[in-house]
Amino acid sequence: MKSIQARLSLGLVAVLVVVGVVLAQLTLWLFEAGLQRYLENGLRNESENLLVALVRGPAGMQLDEQRISAAYQRPFSGYYFRIDFAQGTWRSRSLWDMNLPKPSAPGLSDRHELGPEGQELLTLRADYRRLGQDISISVAQDYSPVRQGFRRLQQIGLGMGLVALALVLVLQRMTVTRSLRPLERARQQIAQLQQGQRSQLDAQVPSELVPLVGQINHLLSYTEDSLRRSRNALGNLGHALKTPLAVLLSLASSERLQGLPEVRAQMREQLQQIEQRLARELNRARLAGDALPGAQFACDDELPGLLSTLGMIHGEGLLLSHAVPPGLLLPWDREDMLELLGNLLDNACKWADSEVHLGIAATEEHYQLWVDDDGPGIPHQQRVQVLERGSRLDEEVDGHGLGLGIVRDIVQAWGGKLQLLESPMGGLRVDIQLPRRSL
Repeated sequence: MKSIQARLSLGLVAVLVVVGVVLAQLTLWLFEAGLQRYLENGLRNESENLLVALVRGPAGMQLDEQRISAAYQRPFSGYYFRIDFAQGTWRSRSLWDMNLPKPSAPGLSDRHELGPEGQELLTLRADYRRLGQDISISVAQDYSPVRQGFRRLQQIGLGMGLVALALVLVLQRMTVTRSLRPLERARQQIAQLQQGQRSQLDAQVPSELVPLVGQINHLLSYTEDSLRRSRNALGNLGHALKTPLAVLLSLASSERLQGLPEVRAQMREQLQQIEQRLARELNRARLAGDALPGAQFACDDELPGLLSTLGMIHGEGLLLSHAVPPGLLLPWDREDMLELLGNLLDNACKWADSEVHLGIAATEEHYQLWVDDDGPGIPHQQRVQVLERGSRLDEEVDGHGLGLGIVRDIVQAWGGKLQLLESPMGGLRVDIQLPRRSL
């Protein structure tokens, strides 16, 4: 969600900057063009006033200074003129000892001439005929204050644009965050699905998300129903095959084959392998579908009963203890976790002298499970062997040797890692790491 917000914000900033710069430049250009047209009209009026001030005198044509603006009398006032005719050139006193260049063509000059004291001059040339003579009048006005005003306007506009951009980004982030909030809730609920904290998504969502949530919930219901039917079918198949196998094993041990010891041993061995292979494949198939939506194992509720049952099976002289964070929920099916922990603890109880300890811890990346016992342990070179289903190091210990093999299959199905280590209690430590389920 944060990446979506970042991309939206970046795209909005880019669009606003481009559009803002284009609009600002276009607005300033249009404003300056309009202002120049306005100033051009004023300069044309000034040139006409100067034309009227040209009168016939005793010595010929002369300029009536009573009819011109006082600004043309004040040095460097920012208002200047130049009159060119056949007898010579008249310049305004405001130019002092500076010269005003004559524009090359009538009309408003395309470039700003550099005037007195570094002033930028907006110059207009107008050609007339007066008192029988051709006259060219050039009038100029200081354009520097206008340019400075434009620069201040640009700075103010830039500041206001940045403030407006920041305000738009804040409002946009608030709007996008509010709009994406239902998607964020849906993402969190899907994470809760994988952690076993719920079995369906909330149907109370905006109308745009109703079809998506409805399809997800339908898929979850279908998947849950399919997994339940598959597990029931596998369970029924297992029970259906156990009875014929038990009968065959009984026949292999019966007196009818007393005279054929080799056939009897071979048949019994093959039937036991069939039984072990069947149990293994059924268990793998049951685990392949992963946990049902909403499945979870509540350690506080399940572990005391499991330890109590094992204590009654293996005798009161065996101390069973556990260290588990209060309220810990493991996001796996209850039956699968009971089978995993049951096999681990049962195997440890068979070999322990007096004590078995179960520990469970949760980190940000995985769940850690370990079982310690104070038994004889397993030599390092034989640890790989005991993980094979049916492998037993001591035939005198009860059981079929399936425990750690079942545990290994479950751990592999969940993408975890199993290790056999030396226990601080002197015996064997079975250490398991199960990855957290994440989106």
